Amino acid sequence: MRAVVSEIVFDCGDPAAQALFWAALLGGEPVERSPDWSYVDPPDFVRVAFQRVPEGKAVKNRLHLDLEAGDVRTATARAEGLGAVPVGGLVTDEYGDFQVMRDPEGNEFCFVSG
Repeated sequence: MRAVVSEIVFDCGDPAAQALFWAALLGGEPVERSPDWSYVDPPDFVRVAFQRVPEGKAVKNRLHLDLEAGDVRTATARAEGLGAVPVGGLVTDEYGDFQVMRDPEGNEFCFVSG
């Protein structure tokens, strides 16, 4: 028997706002199940959920999402318009481009191409 990923859960302070951001970024409709739990079911991906925790984010994520973006610069600009913040500049190497980002609550994710 093997385990299957059914959802990815982010700890956060405002689950509904996080679901709105990630739904705009990944697609799908944000769902507020309770004031402490919201989620989005992006097309062709597992559920991304958000649970309220009392403490704020203090350190770098130990896990992050890499999002295939095609055009990393365009994806970065769009995400900034939704409230994300780039971390450093665009990195280009022999495998393509990537840009580290932070969502509105500081959770890291990356746009990648190549």
